[in-house]
Amino acid sequence: MTTGPDGPQLSASHVYRTMRDFVRTMDDTLPGKFEVTKEGIVHDLLRPNGPHELTVARLRRSLEQVMPEGLVAHTGTPDVEDEFEGIMRRPDVMLIAEAGMEGAASFDPRTLMAAIEVVSSSNPANDWVTKMRDYPLIGIPVYAIFDPRSGTGAVLTDIQPTPDGPRYATRKDFVYGEDVTIVDWTIATSGLPRYPQG
Repeated sequence: MTTGPDGPQLSASHVYRTMRDFVRTMDDTLPGKFEVTKEGIVHDLLRPNGPHELTVARLRRSLEQVMPEGLVAHTGTPDVEDEFEGIMRRPDVMLIAEAGMEGAASFDPRTLMAAIEVVSSSNPANDWVTKMRDYPLIGIPVYAIFDPRSGTGAVLTDIQPTPDGPRYATRKDFVYGEDVTIVDWTIATSGLPRYPQG
């Protein structure tokens, strides 16, 4: 059997779609959160805890108080998907125009102004390592990370090409208590909760 020039890409796309469909069927069946990366399926075993969800709620509320009409700090579904890259992610908060939310399918990652993640206590490398790689690859211009384990975070911007693929060139670290600017909007971090120290 002869394979055309698109053969490997079609095969990779088929594998990705199979993983994506599996993840969507598991959403209400197994605990935790599922996403798809180039390495395969990522499963954060624990459902988000109180401090995680409170952080998400406070970030959303703070951002929507300073963002102009027509822009949303969205939480929940649908996911963000780039089928060509084989990546499906579910940011905790997505800054997006209401117009970018129209349609029945997943959000196009290039319509997001920013993705915000609150680091999971059970799988911090997913936020600090793989999403730091995946988000510039799929064209999300700003990635903000809030880490309730340490009370620190970072805002990453300025996607640049590198030998390893697109990467964020600028990183601004912060500690809870400092004001943080995400895209054009500055919010306080002083009221964000921390995870219990075990």
